[in-house]
Formats: sequence, C-alpha cells, structure tokens
Amino acid sequence: QVQLVESGGGSVQAGGSLRLSCAYFGYSYRPGCMAWFRQAPGKEREGVAAFDWTGTTIYSDSVKGRFTISQDNAKNTLYLQMSSLKPEDSAMYYCAAKWTGSCGAWLTPSYFRYWGQGTQVTVSS
Repeated sequence: QVQLVESGGGSVQAGGSLRLSCAYFGYSYRPGCMAWFRQAPGKEREGVAAFDWTGTTIYSDSVKGRFTISQDNAKNTLYLQMSSLKPEDSAMYYCAAKWTGSCGAWLTPSYFRYWGQGTQVTVSS
C-alpha cells in the first residue's frame, strides 16, 4: 500500500525558512514524478514544485528562486526547502506522487494518483 507522509510544517515570520519532508512507502523503486502542492482557504490547489526520475526540477513562478525541491532516494524522502517566506505562502502543503511516466502535466492535481495528508505552513508578517 502506497503512503506519503508529510512533516515539517509550522509557523514562521516573513523572511524565515522551513523545510518540508515527504516520506513515501509502498514501492521498491523511485516515483516517476513527485511534487509539492499547496492550498490556501478558498483557493484552488496549486502546484509549487516537481521533481522527476531524471532529477529534473520544475518550479512555479511564484516560488522560483526561493524554494528548492530535492529527493533522497536512500531515505525515500522528498524535500521542499522554503526560504524568504512571505505571508502569501501560507497554506496547507501536500506531497503528491505518480510511479508511471514523468512530470509532463504536473500542474494538474488529477495527474497524481497518490497524496499525503498535508502539513500546514503559516507565515506571519
């Protein structure tokens, strides 16, 4: 059974940093594509960053230069290092994964079959 478990959320002041982790279980080989999404109250879920099996990283314009996505295959864990945080980064952050294919349509939530339960990030001004 595939499981994605996020951790690392919390409250931070604007300009601060947080690192989110997503541990994944249930497959013996790495996912084709993993991504971080976020959803603020009253807003649609939006893609933040993606990491495919070749090591290619993709970022949304809103976080480019501030966030870094990475993966540790030995630990079966995906990370999102967030720096220079802004109040508008406040949201529930979700980890998503698919084990077939690449990150071609990664901005579309329905592209991913597996999701974590989410971890809250709150940035105060």
